[in-house]
Amino acid sequence: MDGVTLLAADWRHLPAPAPMQMPVQSLRQAPAPGPTARPSAPRWMALRRFLVLGGAVALTAFGAWEMAQVLDISRPTAIQLVLLGLFVALFGWIALSFLSALAGFGSLLAGGGRRLGIDPSAPIPELRDRTALLMPVYNEPTERVMAGLQAIHESLAATGRGQHFDIFILSDTTDPDAWVAEEAAFLALRERTGDHAHIFYRRRPKNLERKAGNIAEWVQRFGGAYPQMLVLDADSVMEGDALVRLAAAMEAHPDVGLIQTLPVIVNGNSFFARMQQFAGRVYGPMIAAGIAWWHGAEGNYWGHNAIIRTRAFAEHAGLPTLRGPKPFGGHILSHDFVEAALLRRAGWAVHMVPALRGSYEESPPSLTDLAVRDRRWCQGNLQHAAVLAARGLHPISRLHLFTGIGSYITAPLWLMFLVVGVFGALEVRFIRPNYFPSGPSLFPEWPVVDPVRAMWLFIGTMALLLVPKLLAWFLMLLNPEERRGIGGAIRSFLSMLVETLVAGLLAPVTMLTQSVDVASILTGRDSGWQPQQRDDGTLGWRAVVRLYWRHTLFGLLFGAASWLVSPFLALWMLPVTLGLALAVPLAALTARRATLLRQIGLLAIPEESAPPAVLNRANTIRRRLMEQARPTEAVQRLVTDLALRTAHAAMLPPPRRPRLDPLDPALVMGRAKLEEAQDLGGALAALTRTEKAALLGDAGGVARLLQLAEAAKPAEAGLPRPAAMAG
Repeated sequence: MDGVTLLAADWRHLPAPAPMQMPVQSLRQAPAPGPTARPSAPRWMALRRFLVLGGAVALTAFGAWEMAQVLDISRPTAIQLVLLGLFVALFGWIALSFLSALAGFGSLLAGGGRRLGIDPSAPIPELRDRTALLMPVYNEPTERVMAGLQAIHESLAATGRGQHFDIFILSDTTDPDAWVAEEAAFLALRERTGDHAHIFYRRRPKNLERKAGNIAEWVQRFGGAYPQMLVLDADSVMEGDALVRLAAAMEAHPDVGLIQTLPVIVNGNSFFARMQQFAGRVYGPMIAAGIAWWHGAEGNYWGHNAIIRTRAFAEHAGLPTLRGPKPFGGHILSHDFVEAALLRRAGWAVHMVPALRGSYEESPPSLTDLAVRDRRWCQGNLQHAAVLAARGLHPISRLHLFTGIGSYITAPLWLMFLVVGVFGALEVRFIRPNYFPSGPSLFPEWPVVDPVRAMWLFIGTMALLLVPKLLAWFLMLLNPEERRGIGGAIRSFLSMLVETLVAGLLAPVTMLTQSVDVASILTGRDSGWQPQQRDDGTLGWRAVVRLYWRHTLFGLLFGAASWLVSPFLALWMLPVTLGLALAVPLAALTARRATLLRQIGLLAIPEESAPPAVLNRANTIRRRLMEQARPTEAVQRLVTDLALRTAHAAMLPPPRRPRLDPLDPALVMGRAKLEEAQDLGGALAALTRTEKAALLGDAGGVARLLQLAEAAKPAEAGLPRPAAMAG
């Protein structure tokens, strides 16, 4: 590929601008009333919500009554009242999840779960509008991103509707070597597909407001040309058939603002990832069907693998900056829940379509990597406390925000419940009861303890947690193809036992980690923004011990305290204390490849035994690209690749306008270091990663770097290895 050819008149890395205004929304003032008619909304939504929410309230009231009898609160102590309050909050959370899952079971058993006329068995529909596929990336391995996009592109072409879709790679990458690698991968993707008219690349010099700002910047520059946009994640893969049906559903339902698919977790290699994908594949469809059944047109958004009406998003989903300092103030991190709430506030319907297949993603490979992602999500969800009181939100949208907060607040509540329970047992054991309180009394007041009622309450609570798993497994068995895909009835049941046992042991570890995260955030520590680990999550034993020794110590101390109170209490607490005490080996071993489990067919999913064509294609391309990959420093790559150098120059942002645009301190410092450098090796060794990126984004900086490269002989250039560029 010749560099001059790249600058031909028909070459472009972005389409013509199509600006669209995206005003920032107010949380203190409701917008003007939007469309009230939502023809796409299912019928009998009030009754559905009464059954689920009212049933959860009734079930919680019954559980509270039973717990009150167990505690004998006729003359309550402070500890008993606290314990009862914690139990009611946690039991209510479990009851709502149980009834929502039960609704999903009934919906799927009756053949429901379909929405918006989307029928995967019907002929593929025609399209009239254009849809943009947006792939935001942030320091991601290019092999994964480009393999997924190529597979999606080929799958769309196979439908005969590919001309209605444009692909945008929206880079927020800060690492300069990864940035130039992205540019090279973008050019290679165009060459492999032979499509220079529908695949585009843009990198933001400043990644303001993170992913939400990345999407918003695209909307403001190009949104006017695309009635719909579909947001992907770096590990997303979607079938062309599903994409076409989503776009057709948006065209057919003008009241719909967003349609969320149910992504299936795939490509898990570690024990932990295989657990995640098995649980998501077996339990996920029923849970999603239940959510869709009673959420209706007031659904939620999970940030990716969802199609959005661009005009609705631009007019009503501009995120405000929250007041106050970080971690609660500043840009909204968990933007998706808030964007869905703002769309619904403006009158747009938000739907989930759990019955549509062909949407895939990946999960973190280890408990440690999940904790890193959870720390960021935890801060973002706790920020929703500032959005809960926003004017004009639909009650179900407020419930989404509240459940997002609750998904992390429940961890410290469980921890408090366990600790307070031990103190309650201490109170009963060591504080002398007063059988004859002050005042006239003919008979003593004997304390009443009902261990049988306590046992049945525990069994009932466990049933609310475990019965949905059994129901979801039963639904999978009813479908012969899916039954074979999860290993048949016996192996899938064994898989469910393994997943439930190990997940139960890991639950207290996650509980303690999330409790520490919540406390850290409440004391003002910001989570930052780190790229997600999606491949091998293996850590050395020393690193695992450093991360989890506190969990082990807490588990041992908690178990010893329980034993000192009562051996029976220690036995009840054993699932918690055992998981914490074994935190180090659990975290280390579940992060390793589960080759044996794969060989014997445990924790299997249908997409593993018979991979869909698009997923199989993405994995094949990715393996080939990884075999061909050679880590190369950015400047060296530009020096040796004329086509890439020409394209890089063409894709640079406009130069700074003197006295109008602010100075970039990193660029100023980088230029100063280049002026003092005697050769390229010395210059690169002196530059930080931020300074190097600023120079590569400036025409003058690139010219100076190339000048230093050309002035030195290859053997004398002293180019450092990419690892040395961390700065």
